[in-house]
Amino acid sequence: MKRKSKKLSGLITALLMCGTATLIQAQNGPFDPEEWPTTIDPNMPVHFVVTDGMLGSPGGAWIEEALIIRNDGDQTTTDITLNGHTGKKATSDYLNVADIYFSEWASYDTIDILVQVYGDASLFNNQGQPRTYNFLTGTLPDVHNVAGGQIAAEANNKRWNWVLFRIPNDIRPSDGQHYIGTIPGDAQGAYNYGGVNNGTIRFQNVPGLTVRVVAFGPQGAFGEPEQINQFLPPDTCDPEPETNLVGLDIANNTANHLEVIDRGDQTVEYQDGVGPTGDQRRAVRPQGTFLNFGITDNYLGLPCNDPHTVKVCVEFYDDPSFAGYDVRFGPDAYATDASGGVAFFPAEQRQLLEGTGEWIRRSWTIPSVNLYGVNAAPTHTAGPRFVSENGQVFVSSVQLAVLRTGDHPLAGQDPLADCYEDPNICTERYGNYAELDLAQGISDGLALGTSGGDQEMIEAEVGPATDRRLAVYPARDEGTPGFRHEFLNFKITDEIFGPSSQPNAHLAICITYYDDPALVGARIRPEVYRTMKNGILAFGYTPESYYVTLQGSDTWKQAYWEINDMNFTGVNESPQAAARFIVQDANGIPAKIAVTQVRYGVIRPCGPLAGVNPLEDCKPVEVTLNIQREGNEIVLSWPASVTGFVVQSTDDLSAPQWSDVNATVQVVGELQLVRLPLSGNTQFFRLAR
Repeated sequence: MKRKSKKLSGLITALLMCGTATLIQAQNGPFDPEEWPTTIDPNMPVHFVVTDGMLGSPGGAWIEEALIIRNDGDQTTTDITLNGHTGKKATSDYLNVADIYFSEWASYDTIDILVQVYGDASLFNNQGQPRTYNFLTGTLPDVHNVAGGQIAAEANNKRWNWVLFRIPNDIRPSDGQHYIGTIPGDAQGAYNYGGVNNGTIRFQNVPGLTVRVVAFGPQGAFGEPEQINQFLPPDTCDPEPETNLVGLDIANNTANHLEVIDRGDQTVEYQDGVGPTGDQRRAVRPQGTFLNFGITDNYLGLPCNDPHTVKVCVEFYDDPSFAGYDVRFGPDAYATDASGGVAFFPAEQRQLLEGTGEWIRRSWTIPSVNLYGVNAAPTHTAGPRFVSENGQVFVSSVQLAVLRTGDHPLAGQDPLADCYEDPNICTERYGNYAELDLAQGISDGLALGTSGGDQEMIEAEVGPATDRRLAVYPARDEGTPGFRHEFLNFKITDEIFGPSSQPNAHLAICITYYDDPALVGARIRPEVYRTMKNGILAFGYTPESYYVTLQGSDTWKQAYWEINDMNFTGVNESPQAAARFIVQDANGIPAKIAVTQVRYGVIRPCGPLAGVNPLEDCKPVEVTLNIQREGNEIVLSWPASVTGFVVQSTDDLSAPQWSDVNATVQVVGELQLVRLPLSGNTQFFRLAR
């Protein structure tokens, strides 16, 4: 008989003394972000990526760098350093992860997704509360959304946190295979990694999410969600102050809790009489490359407060001597945390100075700025530091706003709303009207979008017998099998409205569509579009109330909408587009509503075209039709100032067939009148444009 070692014998004795119920000691977080959670199983297959390479494989069946975080199209990221680690921050709505060895998951019913995320407001909804995380699996045309769980509000702790999501790997009805790990025979698009857009599993609607680690494994490879999803509390910090704006006007020698920092590599010089004749000012410029502005008295908050989107408005001189020298000016670096983390603003978004000899007033919006600043401590807090390339640019005034969110008293306010990121929108440099008229062969800044995928479109001649026109409608059953074909998309050409880098535009839309008697109850509306939200390009959606419903009048009719936060990046269309239209029948099935003309008009907020709506002729006019009885007549009346309307009638509102009333319109004083004899039948009346 062999003797047990003293060490092993002692361990067994200790376990027996604790009782069999405690032989397996549960391990719970929060776990150290510098190490893998102690609950992991290195012998189960796991594919992972660590963005800064500072966490290696624990051995066993784990494959390092098997995952790729995509950075293209509508799934962009940027590098950001937080608490000593560089992660990938989603700068669009999606975080798409490709698995080089995705086929390994073909036989698993459940996939666990372990991530290390940074604890900030991006983890939660707009009210700072937990939301359900959804993941897109499968390939076009058969994509599949699944829920993976929530992140508790305690994770907003300004730390790197381990989080475990668990998603089902459901069975695809078409072939009986799992969505994750297999590619169906009818797959379309970029599906090389078994998912959409060259990915495998896509995180849905996560703008601003920052990840350092992403790992895929079978259920149990990392432990259980309730073990992993535990979070350390944040360091204590004073609440955010009820302020949102500081400023410095050098020309007029006034300041509101903002001053120029003059030390180190950011020394400056002041000069009077800068600018063109008639508008000369006192201004400051860097002696070297950098120009920095410090916030005094922690007026906008402390570095330990949440990072926020910061908007800066600067007036600077476009010196004639800059012409042809590629002088550029704008934000450079900004703090990402209170520990010295720094990120850089995209260089391509700086202003190119052309030597116009004019003062330029413009803004920049930078997401997730920590007030620690760059080379501002310990005397100041700060927003972004500015860089002046290939020439020293004079600045006469600066304003800096923190765009508050959540339940802050100033949430949702932009105190610099009249300072625009592209001053050219206040000139006539960009157009404000575009038109596509298929019947007339007009394509002025607007054209048919790409026909394919889920937006395949058919061009054909349609309409009433007496007014047939060339039009376009969703392919539906005429298109490639496998897609719903319920969308229409139109391409903006020649940057007719200006570049997509301009601030969100107020866009008016007018379409001419066939009110087909065979499609009574079918609906059309501009649905999904791109919009800038606090410096991040995201998706916007119009409400259900935007639907226009067909009445079956067998005529061509117009529909009008306005969207006030439109970015022209486009959805599934390039180089530019506005909203994509969705077309459905009364049962939510794709319909063939035909559109022959599309017109766009940009309503500018400033300059000579401020408030001008190029589509005013299409905009609905609110008119009240009054109906009253006088003797044996029915008198219909409406204001004389409202022109271009006819009276129509129908005897059935459930399936109305409206027709023009054959009667003379009289103008009496301030009213237009139509007199009709009493009838024993029920009738309904309306004004139609």
